[in-house]
Amino acid sequence: MPPIASWFRSKRLVPTSDIGVDLGTANTLVCVKGDGVVLSEPSVVAVERSTREVMSVGLDAKRMLGRTPDRIQAVRPLRDGVIADVDITEVMLRHFLRQVMAKRIFRVRPRVVVGVPSGITELEKRAVRSAALAAGANEVHMVAEPMAAAIGVGLPVETPRGNMVIDIGGGTTEIAVIALYGIVADTSIRVGGDELDKAIVSHVRKNYNLLIGEPTAETIKMQIGSATPSDDERDMEVKGRDLVSGIPKMVVIRSEEVRECIQEALSSIIDAVRSALEITPPELASDIVDYGIVMTGGGALIRGLDKLIALETALPIHVDEDPMTCVVRGAGCILEDVAKYRPVLIS
Repeated sequence: MPPIASWFRSKRLVPTSDIGVDLGTANTLVCVKGDGVVLSEPSVVAVERSTREVMSVGLDAKRMLGRTPDRIQAVRPLRDGVIADVDITEVMLRHFLRQVMAKRIFRVRPRVVVGVPSGITELEKRAVRSAALAAGANEVHMVAEPMAAAIGVGLPVETPRGNMVIDIGGGTTEIAVIALYGIVADTSIRVGGDELDKAIVSHVRKNYNLLIGEPTAETIKMQIGSATPSDDERDMEVKGRDLVSGIPKMVVIRSEEVRECIQEALSSIIDAVRSALEITPPELASDIVDYGIVMTGGGALIRGLDKLIALETALPIHVDEDPMTCVVRGAGCILEDVAKYRPVLIS
């Protein structure tokens, strides 16, 4: 095969003109039209404290959390689902977009669709737009994360049927009832995976006099955390610093106590689901009884959370096969047919 033909086959000559971004508190995911999800990195940036010079971005920076000397700071520029540091977010987004575009010969300023929380303020919208434009975007469109998640899992958002989505991210939980390209009823709370991590840090500190970092708490949550009792109860060795002696030590933590310490945060999520159901029009509520609720986001991976919500609401709960990529997949679907999905874009 001639070299030119092989280049075309490998899509290296395809201009990067359409990019979807899920700018999440915990992770940033990027998809390219026609290629699917091409990047998934932690939303972390390591900077030099004095000069604010960027040392590393993404996974390399996340490995530095809680491990840096005084001169280096590992920063999470997004907190509670919104941009807390516009400058660092801009650097991070530019880095990720360049990573995606570096694999292509044509450097076309891309059209970008960004997933944002449904309760985003005007100030936060401007921050997202300015960060994306400064990172090299030609056009910037925004879509509410629950709407993007619904499109990503294949729900018929264009029909009069009621579709309910619970999107549990790192900083926020977004609950929305969707019909006819619009969000009819929604609730957004700033409780997500980060809140569960903080609860675990607090529990270990209070009960074991052991200080651990949030990365360790996240590992505990993922390995032995659960929302409901199960036959597969687990335990885990946890290492940290003893608050009394100051000496590193190890303790063994059981899944039962992790479940107990995260109950308050999980109760907040369930209350938010109830609030959204209470303001849902009765005709759409009947559809939810028939078709159930779809759970997306990294929080949907917590063992037994779907069972807990099903128990509390008496409604069928469906968890997507790959819940972490639902929002960015939805952004990709919008890019495939912008004219069709124009009503869902935030002006």
